Amino acid sequence: MIEVKNLTKRYGQNLALDRVSFKIEEGTIVGFLGPNGAGKSTAMNIITGYLSATSGEVTVSGKNTLEEPNEVKKMIGYLPELPPLYMDMTVKEYLNFMYELKKAKLPREKHLKEICQLVKIENVYNRLIGNLSKGYKQRVGIAQALIGNPPVLILDEPTVGLDPKQIIEIRTLIKNLGRNHTVILSSHILPEVQAVCERIIVINNGRIVADGATDTLAHDLSPDHRLILRAEGPEKEMVHALLNVPGVVDAYSLGEKESGIYELSVESTPDRDIRRDVFALMARKGWPMLALRNTDLTLEDLFLQLTSTDAALVPPQEEEGGEAPQLDPDQDLELDGDQDLAPETDEDSEKGGEA
Repeated sequence: MIEVKNLTKRYGQNLALDRVSFKIEEGTIVGFLGPNGAGKSTAMNIITGYLSATSGEVTVSGKNTLEEPNEVKKMIGYLPELPPLYMDMTVKEYLNFMYELKKAKLPREKHLKEICQLVKIENVYNRLIGNLSKGYKQRVGIAQALIGNPPVLILDEPTVGLDPKQIIEIRTLIKNLGRNHTVILSSHILPEVQAVCERIIVINNGRIVADGATDTLAHDLSPDHRLILRAEGPEKEMVHALLNVPGVVDAYSLGEKESGIYELSVESTPDRDIRRDVFALMARKGWPMLALRNTDLTLEDLFLQLTSTDAALVPPQEEEGGEAPQLDPDQDLELDGDQDLAPETDEDSEKGGEA
C-alpha cells in the first residue's frame, strides 16, 4: 500500500530525514513513534505530498507522490497536528466546503451523514466550530480527513491537548477506522501508540531505529532473555536442574527471599521460550513455583533507550559534482513541529448555539 524508499530531507545543512525506508501493508494501523523533533511530521508531510523530499521516493498503491501527486492525494486523508479548521464556520458549512475542495464523487448528503455518525459529531453539526471543545474540534478534523473515503489515513498527534476522556474516545475511533483504512498514527506519546497500533516504527534523529510488531518489539530487541522465578526447594539442586533444561545457557540463585524460598535467575537462548519447560521441571520435582516473570525491556524502556542518545545528526553528504541542495528562499521552513499543547478540558455542554 505505502512504500517509502531512502527518503532524505535536508534544510540547508541540517538533515531532518536520513535515508528512511519502510513498507506499510493495506489494512494495518502503524504507529510512527519518536521524540519531539525526530522527523515524524516531516516524513508525514512528504508522504502526503505537502513537502518535497531532497531525495528518495514515496509510492501509494504503486503511484509516485511526485509523478502523480493528485492521484496520491485522493487516496490519503490527512489530519495535521493542528487541524485546518475555520472557526467562523459551522460544522455543516465546513464539511460541505471540504467536500467541494476535495472534489469528492460520493453522494454528498449521505456521505457526510455517514462520516458524522462514524466520528460522533451529529449533535454539533449546526454549531460554530469556534464554540466547540478541543475534543469535538479534533473529531471534525478527522471527519474532513475521511471525506472521499480515502484508503489511507495519516493522523499527526491526534490526541495532543485532549483530556483523558477525550483521548480514550479518539483511540476508540482510530481503532474503528482501522477496520476499513490503512492508518499511520504519528505520535511521541508511547501509551497512545501502544494502545491502538499493530506495528511500531521508531524514528530518532531522522533515522529508523526500530520497526516491529507492538507485542513483540521489546522482546525482540532486548539484549538478553532472562527469567526470574521464585520457588520453594533445595537451592543448589534447583539451580543444577535448571541448567539442564534445553535452551538454558545460565542459571544461578539470587538468594533466599523467605524461609526456604529462593529467587533464581535463568537465561536462555533468544530463539527459545523456556517457560513451559521450567514450569514442567518444577512441577515434576515437587518444588512449588510461587512466581515467574521475564526481564525483557518494556516498550517504554526500549523507547527511552533508542531515543535518549545525544548523537548529533549525521552531517549532510554532498551530492556528486556539487554542494548539498539548498532550500528555496521562498519556501516555508516546515521543521518537525511535534510540540505539546496545553491540555484543555472538555466542555460537554458546547458553548454557543446553533448557527
